Amino acid sequence: MTPASEAAALSPVIVWFRRDLRLSDNHALAAAVSSGRPVIALFILESGNDGALPYGAAQAWWLHHSLAALAKRIEHLGGRLVLRRGPAAEALPAIIGETGAAAVHWNRRHDPDGIRIDSALKATFRVDGIEVHSFAGQLLHDPSRLKTATGGSYKVYTPFWRALSADGGPDTPIDAPSHIQSPSSPPSSDRLEDWRLLPKNPDWASRFATVWTPGEEAAQERLRTFVELRRDGYGHDRDFPALDGTSRLSPHLAFGEISPAQAWQAAWLGTGTDGGDGPVAFRKELAWRDFSYHLLFHYPTLASQGLDRRFDAFEWRQDEAGFRAWTRGHTGYPLVDAGMRQLWVEGYMHNRVRMTAASFLIKHLLIDWRRGEAWFRDTLLDADPASNAASWQWVAGCGADAAPFFRIFNPVLQGEKFDSDGAYVRKYVPELARLPARYIHRPFEAPKAILREAGVSLGQTYPEPIVEHRAARDRALAAFAAIKG
Repeated sequence: MTPASEAAALSPVIVWFRRDLRLSDNHALAAAVSSGRPVIALFILESGNDGALPYGAAQAWWLHHSLAALAKRIEHLGGRLVLRRGPAAEALPAIIGETGAAAVHWNRRHDPDGIRIDSALKATFRVDGIEVHSFAGQLLHDPSRLKTATGGSYKVYTPFWRALSADGGPDTPIDAPSHIQSPSSPPSSDRLEDWRLLPKNPDWASRFATVWTPGEEAAQERLRTFVELRRDGYGHDRDFPALDGTSRLSPHLAFGEISPAQAWQAAWLGTGTDGGDGPVAFRKELAWRDFSYHLLFHYPTLASQGLDRRFDAFEWRQDEAGFRAWTRGHTGYPLVDAGMRQLWVEGYMHNRVRMTAASFLIKHLLIDWRRGEAWFRDTLLDADPASNAASWQWVAGCGADAAPFFRIFNPVLQGEKFDSDGAYVRKYVPELARLPARYIHRPFEAPKAILREAGVSLGQTYPEPIVEHRAARDRALAAFAAIKG
C-alpha cells in the first residue's frame, strides 16, 4: 500500500444527509460504516446566493426537531452530527479541507436543483481526487429507468403503476448500523438553535407539537400503528376527513425519516398473497409520489409551467381579496374553510379536502394554480417539490393524467358526501358547531331561526360565500372554452 492509499484508507468518509434523516435503510450511511473508516455525519442547511432556504416556514419547524432527533440517534451509536449552513458548493469543500476526508457519500435526490448541485459537486470532486458515491433509496424506482413501450416517459398514472408493480418493487430495506465510528477530532458544528428555524413572536407553530412528533423513531411508530389499526380499511376510510383513516406518514416521507421501501414493505406484512384493498390502495399512494418525481425528473419546470401548454393563454384573475379569504379559511364554504384552518393549526390538510380547496381556488376564483402551489409549499409540513406541483396541476387540469378542467368540485356536495354529519367542519370551524347536519355545509341556506339558535350570524360570525357556486362554475367553463381549441 502506497502512502497515499494508506492515508485514504484512514481518512474519514463524509455522509451528507439531505432529505434522508434516518439511520435505517440508508444506503449511503451503511456503505460508509462498512468501509471501516471514521464517519462524519453532515447536514448542510443549503441556501442560494440570495440566502433563500429550500424549506417553507412550516417545514423549517419540522426540520429543527428532525435534526435534533437524528443527532441523538447518531450520538447513541458513537457518532456526531455536524451542522453547517450555506451553499453546498462552499460548505462541503470546507469540511473536506478541514478533515482531510477523501470520500463523500449521499443518497440521490431527484429534484432539478438537487440534481444540478450534486452533478456539479461530483464533477469537481472527481477532478480533485475525492471519491463520490451516490445511492438509491429515496424513491421506489429510478425516474430515468422506467420507460413506456416507445421509450418515453409516463404521463398517465395507471400504466406507470402497472410498470412499477411489474418491476418487482424496491429492494428489501436494510437495518441501521449498530455503531458509527467518529473521527478522533471531529469538525466544528453550528448550533441548531442558532439557525432560528422555530417561529417566535408569534409562535404560530405552537400547536404542531400536539399533533406531530418529528424523527425516525416517531415515523416507525406511526407506520406500525397504521399497519395494525388502519391499513386494512384505508381504501375506504382515507376519503373521510373526520376519520383517522390515513397513515399521516407524508411529513416523515418528505424528510426521509422513513423510506418509501419501508412503507411499501410494511403495507403487505401479514396480508397473504393478494393484500386486499387497503394495502393495495396504500401502495398506490406511494406510487403516486414516485409518479410525481418521475414527472419532475422529465419535466423540471413542473412547479412553474403546465404540461398542457394551452394553459399558457389562460386568463387568471388577480383577486387579492379572494386569495386572502381562501388562505384564511373565510370563503363561506365550510369544507374549504375547515381545510384551510386545519392547515394553519396542524401544518397539514386531509387529501380529500386538499383537492376541494385547490379546485375552489383555481376554478371558483380563477386564481393561478401556481399561487396555490406556492402557498401549500410554505405552509404544509409534508410539502414535496414533486407531489405538490403534480397534484396542483392535476386539479387544474393542465398536468399529467389530469382531472379535466370541467371537473369542478362542488364544495357543498363534497362536504355532504364525505363529512355528512359535519364532524370535520365542527372541529375546525367551531362557529358553525351548533348548526344541524342538514345545514352544516350550506349555512347560507339555513332559515334565520336555525342560524339564530346556532349562534351564527352570516357576514359577522361566519362569512357569506365569496362567490356563488353555479355562477363561478359557468365563469370557469367559459374561461376554459376560450383556450381549449
